[in-house]
Formats: sequence, structure tokens, C-alpha cells
Amino acid sequence: MSKLRGNPWAVLMTLGLGFFMTLLDLTIVNIAIPDMMERLGSSLDEALWVVSAYALVLAVTLITFGRLGDLRGPRTLFASGVVLFTLASVACGLAVDPGMLIATRAVQGLGAAMMVPQTMVMIIAVFPADRRGAAMGVWGSIAGVATISGPTLGGLIVSTVGWRWIFFINVPVGIAVLVLTFLLVPDIRPARSHKFDIVGVLIATVALFCLSFGLQEGERYDWNAGIVALIVGGVALLGVFVLYQRRKQDDEPLVPFALFKDRNFTVMTVIVALISMALLGLVLPVNIYLQSVLGMSAVQAGLTLAPSPLLSMMTAPFAGRMSDKIGGKNVLLFGLVVYGTGISLVLAVAAVDSHWYTFTLPMAVVGLGTGCLLAPMATEAMRNVPPRLAGAASGVNNTIRQIGSVLGASVVGAVLQSRLATTLHEEAATRSSGLPAQSREGFVDAFSSGASPDAGTIKELAQGLPTAAARQLAAAAEAVYDHGFVTTMHSTLILPLGAIVGSVLLCLAAKNHRSAQKAAAAEPVTPPQPEPSR
Repeated sequence: MSKLRGNPWAVLMTLGLGFFMTLLDLTIVNIAIPDMMERLGSSLDEALWVVSAYALVLAVTLITFGRLGDLRGPRTLFASGVVLFTLASVACGLAVDPGMLIATRAVQGLGAAMMVPQTMVMIIAVFPADRRGAAMGVWGSIAGVATISGPTLGGLIVSTVGWRWIFFINVPVGIAVLVLTFLLVPDIRPARSHKFDIVGVLIATVALFCLSFGLQEGERYDWNAGIVALIVGGVALLGVFVLYQRRKQDDEPLVPFALFKDRNFTVMTVIVALISMALLGLVLPVNIYLQSVLGMSAVQAGLTLAPSPLLSMMTAPFAGRMSDKIGGKNVLLFGLVVYGTGISLVLAVAAVDSHWYTFTLPMAVVGLGTGCLLAPMATEAMRNVPPRLAGAASGVNNTIRQIGSVLGASVVGAVLQSRLATTLHEEAATRSSGLPAQSREGFVDAFSSGASPDAGTIKELAQGLPTAAARQLAAAAEAVYDHGFVTTMHSTLILPLGAIVGSVLLCLAAKNHRSAQKAAAAEPVTPPQPEPSR
């Protein structure tokens, strides 16, 4: 082990394992919600808070812990985060009621926030500039696989050993990461002492909480006045934060504005938000479609999506190496075009009678595109960041990514629900014409809530009808939901496609990096001049 201490690839594998664990827990819990509700006796609202508590704390505290890594050393923060995350995972698995599970998930999110910014910082520290692209490729493949494979892995665990093991599985992984951290990862310390901007932390924390909570919970609370006030207050506090940070630029600011003088850091930070929106904007409606329209189980749906993480995992390291050779901008543009093509293919093949194999090629194309996104984005964003600002840069970049995920899920969820209510009503009105006259009005009203009516409602509507007519009514109800959801999904997927188009346009504004060898080769050679005679 002593020979491997400080070895860049050994460090990357250690950090990557911890990074994978934190991102996986963002998505793996979704698939376990029905089982958790049944076992703990929780309401749907409580079950959704199990997901939200983790994501909210993670989004709100990333900048703070990124800066703390600059001050106290990234290995110290990373190791502390591993310990907190692992202990919280044990507490999550032992939870006896919804309140305890929500609280321990929030603590788990705090541990994840301590870990995530440090991974990028330490990768930059241990890899030379000409090999960071390959390293970021591996880092990017870990991020892509963790985000997309959550439903597949979660479905397998829940269906075999139960929901508690989606948390208990973190324990051996966390212990291994902690041991490897102290054995392999060098203790990088700041060259000089720093101060911590506690006022900036408080303002940023409250602002990000208001924004994240408002965006994430808006649909659940029907975008009422309280939610709108939270979002407006969050935006106002962000303005206060910017003004305060402007005054602090010569005195250890939480967010150094010097970061945004680099065009690529600014462009890539905006792109990372758009791509995060696009990733969740695709997975969320497609996952619901596979289960609610095509009738797949959670495991079957996860396996149908599996070509995407598999291709992403295989592609990302190669994309990272190519970023070093031809520039991250070129690789990112290729990935964006391919990912957009994948979304278009999903739109083309999604129907009420599609099969699992229908999506093999589209999801493989999506995975190929995903594998070419994260590595070049991270490489180009961090390429020119000075080491003393690496923690702050990583914190900002990861916070924007997380806010993009929250925004993507919120916007897509809101549009999906809004459009579904309209589409189902239109479908029900159209298909009711073939039903007995006494059932038509009740049939249309049954879809007014924007959801498929339950079996009891359909049975009630069919009372007094002949057997053939009752079967016709049940078949019509199923057809209304299936066709209505597919139509809605087609219009909803325009949003992630639009985010990709916006990312392409922004990417064109980025500067392209050339390797040192190519840059040197491109420089004109000036012949030696003869010395003047004396």
C-alpha cells in the first residue's frame, strides 16, 4: 500500500468510490418509496420528504464545505464526510418512523456535501494538467453511472432484501473508503492560513434553502403564495449575497469573483446546470412511462434503461483522454449533439405498445452522449482555476449542478402534471363517445384530477352496465391514460431537448484547449538572428 500512496489513479479510485456512494443515494431511494410507505406507515408526503431532505441539504451546503476544504484541507473534510455519511446511513436503515428517517437523511446529505467538492479538488491536486482530462473522464463516468443506475440497483435491492438495505449497503463501502483515504490519499494542506466568511455562509445557506425548497416542493404545494414568497426571497437574498461578496473580494470571500473572469469556468458552470436539468428531465418521465404505461416492474424498467449507464461508463474515460488531446469543447459539443439525438430517438419510438427492446438503441445513444458530457465540462471548468481557489470553484460548480437537478425535476414535474391533466381530459372526452350515454359524463369527470382513476371508480362507473359494456369502459379508461401520458411525455421531453440546444449555443462561446505539445507545434519558429557586429 505504501507504494500506492499518492498514486493519482489510486487516489482517484478512492475518491470515486465515495463520490459514487453520495450520488447513488440521490436516486436509489425513489424506487423504494412504495415499500417504505408500507413498512413505516408513512404518507406519500412524508415519503417524498425522505428524498427531498437529502437533496436540499446537499444543494444548500456544497459551497460552504467547498470553501472549508480550502481552509482545513480537502482530505480532512472528505474523511469527516465519509464518517458522517456512513453513520447516518446506519441510522437511516434503523429508522422506526418517517420522522426519524427524514432527519437522518438530512444528516446523510450533510455528509455528502462535505465529500463531493473535495473529490474534484484532490483530482486537480494529484493529476498533472495534461492528464486531468482522462481523470475527469473516470470521475464523469462515475457521476453518470451513479445518477442513472439508481433505479436499477434500488429495484434489485428492494425486491430481494428490502428497503433498509439501500442504506445498510453504504456501511461496508464507507468503511473501505475511509481506510483507503488515510492509506492512499495525501494530506493536501493550504499554504497559508485562511479566514472563514461566516456571514457569507449564513446568507448563502438561507438563500439556497429558500430557492431549493421552493423549486423542489412547489408542485406539491400547488405553487401557492408561500412557495412564491420563498422563491422571491431566495432570489433577493442571492442579490444581497452578491453585493456582500463584492465588498469581501479582498478579504477571503466565500465565492471569489476571480473565478468568473475565466470565460470557460463561467460558460461550463451554466452548461452544467442545463445538462443536469436535461438528464433528470429525460429519466423522470421515461421511468414513469415504462412502469405506468408499459406495465414494467421497477427492476424491468431499470434494466430497460441500463444501456445508458453502461455506455456512459465505457465512454467517459475515453472522452476524458480526448479532452486532453483535442480540447474539451470539441468533445462536449459531440456529446451534446449525440445526447440530443438520443432524446429525439426516445421521442420517436415511445408509444403505448412499445417493447423493452424498442429502447435499447435510443438509450445506448443517450449513454454515449452522457459519457461525453461530464468529463469535458469538469475539465474545462477547472483547467485554469488556481489551486488556492479549487475548493471554492468545485463548491460553486457542484452547487449549480445540484440546483440544476432540482430545477429540472421541478419544471419537468410541473409541466408533466399540468399537461397530463389537460391531455387526459381531452382523451376522455374523445373516447367517451363510444360508451353508453349514462356513463359518459362520469367517465370524463373521473379524469379531471389529471391522474388515472382507481379500480374502485371504474367499477362504480360500470355498475348497471352489461358485461360487454363494462369491459369496454375499463378498456377505454386504460387507453385514455396510456395515450394521454405518451402524448404528454412527447411534449414534456421538448424541455430537456431545449436545454441541450441552449448548451450547444453556450459551448460555442467557450475557448478550446489545446494540448501543450500541439500548442508548441503550432507556434511559428523564429530563426536565430545573427548577433550585431561590434
